[in-house]
Amino acid sequence: MTISSISNPNTFKVFDKSTNKTYYGCDQEWYTTEWQRLSGCGPTAASNIILYLNNIKSNFGLEQNLNSKEGCLSLMEEIWKYVTPTEEGIKTTKMFYESLLTYTKSKWLNVEFEFCDLPEDKVLRPAFPVILNFIEGALSNDAPVAFLNLCNGEEKKLERWHWVTIISLEHTEDGKSAFVKILDEGQIKEIDLALWYKTTTLGGGFVYLTF
Repeated sequence: MTISSISNPNTFKVFDKSTNKTYYGCDQEWYTTEWQRLSGCGPTAASNIILYLNNIKSNFGLEQNLNSKEGCLSLMEEIWKYVTPTEEGIKTTKMFYESLLTYTKSKWLNVEFEFCDLPEDKVLRPAFPVILNFIEGALSNDAPVAFLNLCNGEEKKLERWHWVTIISLEHTEDGKSAFVKILDEGQIKEIDLALWYKTTTLGGGFVYLTF
């Protein structure tokens, strides 16, 4: 098995002093309005990416305490103003990276992005090894990956029309078996990426930032 991971998953630990509970990454349920909680998976994934880069890059430049629930919620609300869901959410990688870049530019952060789309039309989809190489490339650069899943297919641990954050990848050399660990709902979950790829009908995509 080949294993790739961000360097420090514990950087995603977020402490809620009001409940003495520890989360992994941001949770869209923290948003204060019903619409935000319903549609906020895209801004939450964007917040996870910024949280991680800010915590591991000494020169990243944000001043918030991003290891507390309060600090993360402040970041989430700030990013919402830029990565703002439409009635259909953030339904493309382009919507995600363009709006997130607008946020980073507002903070004078010099970041770049990479993306990989999996179209609805199976004829146009990249081969699975291309997906694996993309995710491995991100993780080897210590960059978590925002993962858009428009249809979860037979992978029941994923919600449809949903953004999550990939932090590690494990796969066989032939690519027939591949699992990723994701951040979702303030937890670390593991999903079968190969099963998703084989059974998703609408596809999705992947985005990461480099700094």
